[in-house]
Amino acid sequence: MRKPVAKASAQPTGEEHWAQKGDVRLYLWRKRIAPAQAGAPLVLVHGSSLSALPSYDLQVPGHPDYSMMDWFARQGYDVWTLDHEGYGRSTVTERNADIACGVEDLRVAVRLIRQVTRARQVAMYGLSSGSLRAGAYAAAEPDAVSHLVLDAFVYTGEGSPTLAKRKEGLGFFRTHSRRPIDRDFIMGIFTRDQPGTTEPAVAEAVAEAQLVYGDSVPTGTYLDMTQNLPVVDPRAIRARTLIVRGEHDGIAALEDLLEFFRLLPVSDKQIAVLPGLAHSTQLGVHRHRMWNSVHAFLRRDA
Repeated sequence: MRKPVAKASAQPTGEEHWAQKGDVRLYLWRKRIAPAQAGAPLVLVHGSSLSALPSYDLQVPGHPDYSMMDWFARQGYDVWTLDHEGYGRSTVTERNADIACGVEDLRVAVRLIRQVTRARQVAMYGLSSGSLRAGAYAAAEPDAVSHLVLDAFVYTGEGSPTLAKRKEGLGFFRTHSRRPIDRDFIMGIFTRDQPGTTEPAVAEAVAEAQLVYGDSVPTGTYLDMTQNLPVVDPRAIRARTLIVRGEHDGIAALEDLLEFFRLLPVSDKQIAVLPGLAHSTQLGVHRHRMWNSVHAFLRRDA
């Protein structure tokens, strides 16, 4: 990848794109400072409870620099994200939008991104169940992904207190395609592991941004994470891989990550445990620790 050119004084611009997956319209959002200089387009994949823009392009009044898309665009990247089926501005269906569904979303989205950018490959970052989607896609389409970042990832789920608690809802996840969310639930994402790792105003802004899209999200990723793990085969991944874990994350157990890391066949692989961060590293007080780790990993080939 070519060395990124920082353009701190310029403002990233955004543009909407839409991709068609059968009867589902998928919303894509792109930000960059044209022309981007950092090689492969960077695709950010959201998790189970928050859609794309609250996750990666959050604007918080009085609290600048919470958009991961803007920060990477300023480093020279062409940054993309998407709402998966059943989330955000994409089509809501009766399906539960599980990990396999997310892989199909990424197939369609990456095809469009490659057409628009003329890039041969993409770099991909996924958070929580987004890392499962990203990892499963990279395993299924090894020629499409140059660099893979798995943040808050789970392999077997062994040793995860959050997933052990979540299994109490397994009966509901099996029988319903959507689950309810509200302000208190969203705020709890940022306090359940280690209070103080995220500013309260940021959690409030996330809740406000997410609830614009309604009071429910699909159950499929929760079902996969409580019943069907593992859903990513490390032996099938060929991309350079970085595994990231917030120090206080209650989902990504370190021993589970180390076993996945051991099984990766690629020689170019790294794992990073980042202090002062919990599950949602991209929105934490110390989010730049994750952003800079990912940036250093992507630009190392320059």
